[in-house]
Amino acid sequence: MNAEFIEALGQLEKEKGISKDILIDAIEAALISGYKRNFHSAQNVRVDINRESGRVRVFARKSVVEEALDPRLEISLEAAKEINPNYTLDDVVEIEVTPADFGRIAAQTAKQVVTQRIREAERNIIYSNFIDREEDIVTGIVQRSDNRNYFIDLGRVEALLPHSETMPGERFKHGDRVKTFITKVEKSTKGPQIFVSRTHPGLLKRLFELEVPEIFDGVIEIKSIAREAGQRSKVAVTSRDPNVDAVGACVGHKGVRVQTIVNELRGEKIDIIRFSDDLTEWIAASLSPSKVTSVDIFEEEKMARVMVPDHQLSLAIGKEGQNARLAAKLTNWKIDIKSESEAGVELSSAISEDENE
Repeated sequence: MNAEFIEALGQLEKEKGISKDILIDAIEAALISGYKRNFHSAQNVRVDINRESGRVRVFARKSVVEEALDPRLEISLEAAKEINPNYTLDDVVEIEVTPADFGRIAAQTAKQVVTQRIREAERNIIYSNFIDREEDIVTGIVQRSDNRNYFIDLGRVEALLPHSETMPGERFKHGDRVKTFITKVEKSTKGPQIFVSRTHPGLLKRLFELEVPEIFDGVIEIKSIAREAGQRSKVAVTSRDPNVDAVGACVGHKGVRVQTIVNELRGEKIDIIRFSDDLTEWIAASLSPSKVTSVDIFEEEKMARVMVPDHQLSLAIGKEGQNARLAAKLTNWKIDIKSESEAGVELSSAISEDENE
């Protein structure tokens, strides 16, 4: 190695943020192993790299003892004093043992260490960048897929989009651009692993934040989201400004804002619900687009019994119970839905039982 190599390390420090001193320390440590491996030495050695010239030297380190039994690790007091009269017992003597062709080994080792450290530094930078972007949206390009995952190119790293995290019927091919939600960022021996999703409710939340400036600015707050990806979602919103209509702002002029999100989610239906601190109003609104006649709250069971007009019952329950299920997820309350005629029959039955008693 030479002064140009040391200058190159300094340049790396500026460009990659890798400390020159840390690199040199790592090279010295690697050279100790290289020396012992290539020269079959069991000596205790120290490698020194001059920070200015790049010159590499190897020193054998030997303990000063009365009588050296293992000359590889020990030196007698008499021999030590011949080197320097000031040496005493238990001191450590360093004797230069740099092999003639050690420069070639040093150059190869230095290249390997620097390459490895650059790779590690780049991985750490990528990890640092993406760990701060957990629960954020990223746009990438589909590179390939296997039986379990799509591999999404995010520029400097690939993300894993499991097939289980795509919407029903959703298929991607090489070169497709796709928006995904970062669910998890992990370190691994091969570098950072980034997991993304198309089904996570957070994707819907971030799409609204990007599309509706009032949400991004904090004027409108998303209170809760219930989502069955690719089919239907409910989003509860409230406004901190009485002059701003939360639902209207999210829908946008002629529905343009919500339609942009629907298009991104391949036609997923989205109900935008006005949140209310009044529990009765809140639960009634959660069953939108169904109309609700009355709501009875049972606090201890955290259950609500909801009455709807007969012709609204199927709409309130939804296909395969989807509307009722999403309303329960949105409010975090159990919801029992009855039609007016069903409720009337139950009431008549209860009155009849009381009279018989």
